Amino acid sequence: MRYKNKALMLVTTLCALSSNPLFAQDAKETTWDGSVIGFEPNSSGMLGDMGGLRSGLSDKGFNFGLVYTSESASNIAGGYNHDNHFSYVDQVAFIFEQDLERYTGIPDAKIEGLITNRNHDDNLTTKRIQDSRANFNDLNQEVWGGGSITRLGYLTFSRSFDDRRLHWRVGQMNYQQTFDQIAPCDFQTLSLCGGKSSYARSWDTWNIHTWGTTFAYDVTPELTIKTGVLEKNDLSSQRSRTWSFSTHGSNGILLPVEAQYKTLVNDLPGLYNVGVMYSNADQNELYTASGEKTRSRDNTWFMWAGFNQQITRAADALNRGMSVAGGFALGDQRTDPFHVAASLAVRYRGFFDVLPNDWIGLGASYLDMSKYQARTQRLQNALNGVDDFNDPSYTPVVGHSIQFDLYYRFRPLPWLDIQPDIQYWIHPGAVKETQDAVVVGLKTAVRF
Repeated sequence: MRYKNKALMLVTTLCALSSNPLFAQDAKETTWDGSVIGFEPNSSGMLGDMGGLRSGLSDKGFNFGLVYTSESASNIAGGYNHDNHFSYVDQVAFIFEQDLERYTGIPDAKIEGLITNRNHDDNLTTKRIQDSRANFNDLNQEVWGGGSITRLGYLTFSRSFDDRRLHWRVGQMNYQQTFDQIAPCDFQTLSLCGGKSSYARSWDTWNIHTWGTTFAYDVTPELTIKTGVLEKNDLSSQRSRTWSFSTHGSNGILLPVEAQYKTLVNDLPGLYNVGVMYSNADQNELYTASGEKTRSRDNTWFMWAGFNQQITRAADALNRGMSVAGGFALGDQRTDPFHVAASLAVRYRGFFDVLPNDWIGLGASYLDMSKYQARTQRLQNALNGVDDFNDPSYTPVVGHSIQFDLYYRFRPLPWLDIQPDIQYWIHPGAVKETQDAVVVGLKTAVRF
């Protein structure tokens, strides 16, 4: 999917990535343990050391992770089309990192890359849950997007300066290598997957690359300020650009700024952030009055904020307990279909004593669509002379939608996650005439 799929830690599921130390959130303080808020410690993959291959490469500074993820979903009640359908999508993500500091002496110098392969272009949301005449604003299977395809997600060089306080990255990248990294992507519902910055339609997420450079400066061990310059390229998501380094199609830049705060509250770890993104790229307004020429804007903006805080801890284990995470975003609804995106989720790691590595989570999300988009849809119906929702030529008018998702993640082996979930959708696709829907799903992850 072009507008959302969530950060380095969101490649598949939170645990699918953080099982390798390469992908775990760096702890600036030894007392800061982020296991309960989603940054789990290392666990072995199914293939272990792979006959010495993994450790041999690691000795030379090359580390990698290989994760297979599948997501299934089926509608059991409601929605736009009541006919039952079973949808299945899957993905393989190969993430790698080559340490260059040992060869060059440059502090923290490294090359980082991501290659993804997606298959089974089967989207339950558009096939059954929401009105087929409307654009989707959420997904039952967050890993869906882009069709069956193999593409370069990113390939970047990074290093540090100023006694390792200033971190610089440059290359074919996406913004989520640096920004909005405080929340996991564990729910199967897309709107509960990570932070809310991805609802800015100006940029693409982790499996689509564009040119850019970012900077992150550790003002204190707790406070990090992040900024950068990223390419705005409307062609970046096309199949012809899966391995391209071309800047053809660039029409402006993106300027994000974010503050991230890492702290302890009552000795429990937490992450907080707030950010804003400005773009000078021409973007068409979503509403044009009848008879007028479509206007474009070259000064659009997007704001986001979030928190992820552990609130309880098991008496006998630091890595078991409850956490609460929330996110909020406000878009420039003149050009962005999303006006407000918000979510709140509660998770518990190790709810049962005999299953300390299992997770249970309950989340709710709210999406309010642009009033400019709604005005255009009303105008289209007026011009077509239709006011009957059941008329095939009627254009559904968007408002808001609410989604709930409840999951339990069973981890019978350190490298395997089996996660059934149940979803409840109110106004699917933000169309109030569409019946509320109930969906059951199954998400699995295998770490090799």
